Amino acid sequence: MGKLSGKTALVTGASRNMGRAMALRLAADGALVAVHYNSGKDEAEAVVETIRQGGGKAFSVCAELGVPGDVADLFAALEAGLSQHAGATTLNILVNNAGVLGGISPEETTSEQFDRIYAVNAKAPFFLIQRALQNMADGGRIVNISSGLTRTANPDEIAYAMSKGAVEMLALHFAKHLGPRGITVNSVAPGITRNDNPVFSMPEVVTAMASMSAFNRVGEPEDVADVVAFLCSEDARWITGAFIDASGGTLL
Repeated sequence: MGKLSGKTALVTGASRNMGRAMALRLAADGALVAVHYNSGKDEAEAVVETIRQGGGKAFSVCAELGVPGDVADLFAALEAGLSQHAGATTLNILVNNAGVLGGISPEETTSEQFDRIYAVNAKAPFFLIQRALQNMADGGRIVNISSGLTRTANPDEIAYAMSKGAVEMLALHFAKHLGPRGITVNSVAPGITRNDNPVFSMPEVVTAMASMSAFNRVGEPEDVADVVAFLCSEDARWITGAFIDASGGTLL
């Protein structure tokens, strides 16, 4: 029996990279995991298949975030999947992982780009939490993925960093609001973490990025997923409203 046996979880942006690792880890701990994706259907189904081959339980849900009707669409798919696979629509764990980067200089950032970043990274998590509370059992867990860029500067990611700063406020204020129900709400801030960006295939770039960590390596998706899994477990029952630096000591 895993620590999360009998629990249900939704991980947004779970078709690849850190979200994929989080879905795999929560499923390995016994949770039934809803693997959310926007456009990566094949990748999401591959995550589901990997979980099932390992003896876990999962299903995929598709919804584009940051657009009108996004939360309603996601929860319609989620409730259908939970009913089919769990026999009820109770949700125990919500991981707000989905997000979009900027990569645009401050001078070139348009109003439309700024609004898109905020719609996906900050607005969607707020309303996902709001909607999830209709399904979430007392004692539930909410984890919001922030970024080390709320603590270190990168001028090409100002809008992104601002949106992630807003995400951190979700933990602080929702934690106070939901404390009477025993629901914990926390933020996890990864640093440089290996993903499918081509730069991670360039040894000299990886070496430079690794030098920024106290451990002299770049993060792996599993490094962050393990922190998230802890916060989703009963072991983290006394932690709420917290900011967890999961950057491997970047720029200490």
